[in-house]
Amino acid sequence: MRISSEIASIAPAVGGEEHAIRGLAEAGFDAYDLSLFSMAKYDYAKQEVVLRGHPLEGKDAVRFVRQLKKVADACGIVCNQSHAPFPVACPAIREKLSLALLLTAEAGGEVCIIHPDNLKSASENAEMFRELLPIAKSYGVKIATENMWCWDREKDQASFAACATPADFNAHLDALDDPDFVACLDIGHAEMRGLGTSATEMIRALGPRLRALHLHDNDLAHDSHKLPFTGQIDFDAVTAALREIGYSYDITLEADRYFPEHPNIDPKVLFARMKAAADRIRNMVLMSEQK
Repeated sequence: MRISSEIASIAPAVGGEEHAIRGLAEAGFDAYDLSLFSMAKYDYAKQEVVLRGHPLEGKDAVRFVRQLKKVADACGIVCNQSHAPFPVACPAIREKLSLALLLTAEAGGEVCIIHPDNLKSASENAEMFRELLPIAKSYGVKIATENMWCWDREKDQASFAACATPADFNAHLDALDDPDFVACLDIGHAEMRGLGTSATEMIRALGPRLRALHLHDNDLAHDSHKLPFTGQIDFDAVTAALREIGYSYDITLEADRYFPEHPNIDPKVLFARMKAAADRIRNMVLMSEQK
């Protein structure tokens, strides 16, 4: 079982994605998640995509990702998966998803995480995924969709969104019923107050359909994206459930609140955080593999 991490929150602090990949390799990670958010960075306040001059935005995207693969190959780390930009309800982002699949393949990734539209049903979201799946297959990439959430400000808690419950997640997978359309379970999302489920319940319900994990911790209420074992999620129960279904795929850290997005942090401090994160996830792997 490989351990991986997203690079979107690390790259700004270390001078770019290449340095983030090198840092993860040195810290002990086996793989990295090709974070593709910069393809189309969404400004929620303006409700539009805002261009920021990143190479992933334009014609140099493929060349940029090929260079990342060279860097990764040189330091003995691989791309295990990617994370496509979101929200997919934005037409400008929806148009980028085919390219996200190509970039995943160019990086050597096996899975591309594509969010469902939070407010659409399984049958409605299936229209998008059905269109994208043949493209993914042509590149040798699987599409994984993810359990989402909305926020009820009045109740100050999460509320239902696409794939948020075991029944709805399986309904999304059933709508395509294809081995190349799989589940990415976000452990933190599953533990948010108001959704009426848990990570362990989701793991057992998804079973062999579970192909990827987004790992982070929270206070059992908010989408905190904290380092595992620093919040309130019961990881003993999570690892027991993973062991029960025989999960053997990757575990990808998505603790972006743990890695500061600014260039002024001491590189030694940032590396220490990456090393601590790798050690904690490696410990979780050992827990999940224990009989």
